[in-house]
Amino acid sequence: MKILISIVSLEEARIAVEGKADILDIKNPHEGSLGAQFPWVLKEIVNEFKGSGILCSAALGDLSYKPGTAALAAFGTATCGVEYIKAGMLGATNYDEAFNMMKSIVRAIRMVNKNTIVVAAGYADYMRFGGVPYKDLVNAAKDSGSDVVMVDTAIKDGKNILDAMNLDQIKEFIDLSHDSGMYVALAGSIKKEHLEDLARLNPDIIGIRGEVCDNEDRKSGISLEKVKEFMACARAVNPHNSSKIIRHEFVV
Repeated sequence: MKILISIVSLEEARIAVEGKADILDIKNPHEGSLGAQFPWVLKEIVNEFKGSGILCSAALGDLSYKPGTAALAAFGTATCGVEYIKAGMLGATNYDEAFNMMKSIVRAIRMVNKNTIVVAAGYADYMRFGGVPYKDLVNAAKDSGSDVVMVDTAIKDGKNILDAMNLDQIKEFIDLSHDSGMYVALAGSIKKEHLEDLARLNPDIIGIRGEVCDNEDRKSGISLEKVKEFMACARAVNPHNSSKIIRHEFVV
């Protein structure tokens, strides 16, 4: 189980790396759950950590249903050199729309780099806004050739992933995804006290930001002390974390 920490700048990236995060997730929380960061910020962070073993992820945004626009954004993001690209399916409402979006995104990314890891990101709280149900998300991700499927929460109002999905539903989501040959990421206001229950379900990646920010405010800066505290908790519940994702595989 790898820990992904969302960061907004090179300064925060350095804090996350010092705190022993596994993956740097570059985003802009002022533009939403999976808000997209500027390409010059992506390049600055990627250039600093290239070749260091630190993996970088970039969010494309909470995307409306515009496959062409999403594909062009994905193409541009892929040129920045990140190892992961996450696409939020906010505007998709069903399997067909999620599939059309992800198929276009995957094709655009593969034009640049066939080894970039593509993440189809849906939302645990999809029922609050008419989003894609998680079973349809898994099928759309699989059929489009995505490598990882993820759920976050779209509405940041204090509720977390466990307010939107119970443990049985999260386990079903993880098992369906693994059975489909994909890795699984979970996010959505996850806290230290959630780690033990979630780790038992065998996700591949846990994503966080607010829990390691000052005052637990995801729009404020991350804290080195809180990153270290969270990572210590994560290692305690999942001590054999010696693998890393490279080129579609877990390599130990």
